[in-house]
Amino acid sequence: MDKKFLLESLKDKFRKEKNLPLVKNVDDFVFGEGDLNAKVMLIGEAPGFWEDKLKRPFVGPAGKLLDKLINEVGLKREEVYISNMVKARPPENRDPTTEEIKSYENFLDYEIEIINPKLIVTLGRFSLLKFLPSEKISQVHGKIFILGGRLILPMYHPAAALRSTAVLESLRDDFLENKEILLGPQNYEIEPEEGQMRLI
Repeated sequence: MDKKFLLESLKDKFRKEKNLPLVKNVDDFVFGEGDLNAKVMLIGEAPGFWEDKLKRPFVGPAGKLLDKLINEVGLKREEVYISNMVKARPPENRDPTTEEIKSYENFLDYEIEIINPKLIVTLGRFSLLKFLPSEKISQVHGKIFILGGRLILPMYHPAAALRSTAVLESLRDDFLENKEILLGPQNYEIEPEEGQMRLI
C-alpha cells in the first residue's frame, strides 16, 4: 500500500485521540518529514520552540546544525526521514517524561514500519533508550548496532552539541567516520544475531 496514504492515515488517527499529553488541539502536532523511501531515519526526542512554531522537526538552531552535518557526509535533508519520539512540544523545552514518550510510542513504531529504513540514527539519550535501553550515549555514540533487522547508530543530540564544543566535535566525528554507511546502509550485510555490527 502507498506509504503516503499509510502515513496520513496514521496522522489522522492520532489527531482524533483525545487523551494524548501535550496536545490541546490538532495544530499542536509536529510530525516527521522527509523521503518516505529513505534508507536513513533520524530520531530525536521532541519538538522545540521553532519546531512547534513551524510544525516541522529540527528546524531551529539544532536543526540547522543537523542539516549541516548531513550535508557534510554527502546527503541532503530531503534524502533522509527525520522525526521525534514525542510529536508535540513539552513546555519550556523540558525533557519529555516517560509517560509522554510511552503515549507516542505506537505512532513512532508504526512510522518506522511505514518508512522501513535500513539505518536508524538515534539523536540523544531518549531515542537511544528506546532501542538500546541498557546503553549510555557517552559510551556508544558513533558505534553501530543491529536490532530487529535494522542498523542502529547512536549519536549525540545536536542541541547538546550547541552547548559543548567537545560534544560538537564528537558529533561531527561520528557523522564523518560513519559516512560510508550513512550513504549506503543497504550495502551492508545485517547479521541475524543482534549486537554490535561487523562490517563486511
